[in-house]
Amino acid sequence: MGMAGLAMAPGALRAAAIPSKRPNIVVFLIDDMGWGDLGCYGDTFHETPNIDQFARESMRFTNAYAGAPVCSPSRAAILTGKAPARLHLTQWIPGTLYPYKRLLEAPTPLHLPLGIPTIASILKSAGYRTAAMGKWHLGGDGYLPENFGFDVNIAGDNHGHPPSYFGPFHFHNLTGYTAKDYLTDVLTTKMDAFVRESAGKGPFFLYMAEYSVHLPLQAKLAMIEKYRRKNGGKSEPDPVYAAMIESTDIALGSLRTVLKRAGIADDTIILLTSDNGGVGFQGRRLHRIADNSGLRAGKGFLYEGGIREPLIVHWPGVTKPASVCDVPVTGMDFMPTLLSMAGIEQVPSPCDGLDFTSLLQGGTTLGRDALYWHYPHYSDQGGTPSGAVREGDWKLIEFFEDNHVELYNLALDPGEQYDFASSFGSKAVDLRAKLHSWRGSVNAVMPTPNPNFNPQLEVARKGPPGCSWEASTNCWED
Repeated sequence: MGMAGLAMAPGALRAAAIPSKRPNIVVFLIDDMGWGDLGCYGDTFHETPNIDQFARESMRFTNAYAGAPVCSPSRAAILTGKAPARLHLTQWIPGTLYPYKRLLEAPTPLHLPLGIPTIASILKSAGYRTAAMGKWHLGGDGYLPENFGFDVNIAGDNHGHPPSYFGPFHFHNLTGYTAKDYLTDVLTTKMDAFVRESAGKGPFFLYMAEYSVHLPLQAKLAMIEKYRRKNGGKSEPDPVYAAMIESTDIALGSLRTVLKRAGIADDTIILLTSDNGGVGFQGRRLHRIADNSGLRAGKGFLYEGGIREPLIVHWPGVTKPASVCDVPVTGMDFMPTLLSMAGIEQVPSPCDGLDFTSLLQGGTTLGRDALYWHYPHYSDQGGTPSGAVREGDWKLIEFFEDNHVELYNLALDPGEQYDFASSFGSKAVDLRAKLHSWRGSVNAVMPTPNPNFNPQLEVARKGPPGCSWEASTNCWED
């Protein structure tokens, strides 16, 4: 049964009509995927036929954003509808220590706080069966998905990335396997089994958080070789990364096939996105990995390459096939939007997101004043403590080390190459004031001057035991 008859008023945070049959909901979250990594977003090297077909049947967003430029705070924002700054969870867990940098980073917790409502806990109370599969990275024992409303947890724990994409695995509720087993494929099998088991037994919510395409770069050899031949043996575009993208695409295709065979595809909403921008470059030779499609920088930065995300939403009977929405939305919006689609009347307050079901129905405005980001940290990719605000086409970034600002017009300059802070001084002053006011409203924590600042030693860093920056390709990735 389709869901086209579910009437919803435009706007945010409102009581929603309870549908005669609550929809199944899948959030398909890809880790570290660049804004332009998919064929439907312009990539001509990666092969993503399943996601491209999904986009042709769905609504594709061109101005979707993560709540943060790194993963743990972005995931917290998706699940709770709250800004990372409000949660004070603004860095990947546990973060990296930079003892000699100019600023001491704002403190950040090692887990999502217990008792906070999540999409899963609210949907579970409404009769949904809930499952988290893949990456969690919001806490370890005592702070796992099952502590936040999930009935099923496969592979979700404190891992920020897999030590290897090939078995044996050592994740929560996912251990063993052999070196022939590829993690993305194993999780696909688990995902498909959950869907088959849940079909016909009431609505379900599946948070499918892929570990891919996060480092380490590892993929199946036959697929790697295909892309090596395709790019003539060159290192860019990266054939291993392309193979990882394709395996993830196959996972989405498998999900949709299982839904169709179970007879529930028309009753299932799917939201596909990523948690932060792609890794722009890696290693001593500055080898490009992700395709951020001309956007500046990548993961770990508040430039567009670090926070703008692919977002595709399929709401059967509601979203128009092959439709495109240019209205800015963000990860905090997912909670109120998905709850509205399920007919849940109450959204926990405070909620920093807006319900964008009106956009999915063809609306062209959302009534949002501005989008805000707060990242009071040094990123392992080179980003420095900063905050940002986007109002209309204007975006301002404030850098906390020296308090300078940069101002960009994203309509004219999506690659953020031309700083208008000097020529549009009044706009810069206005946006900086808005950013400061917002930080006060969410009680954001700021970095502080570092009494041990030493420019000769500031590149030194301290990471997890056993990691070596010189030897490792992924120790410093969240």
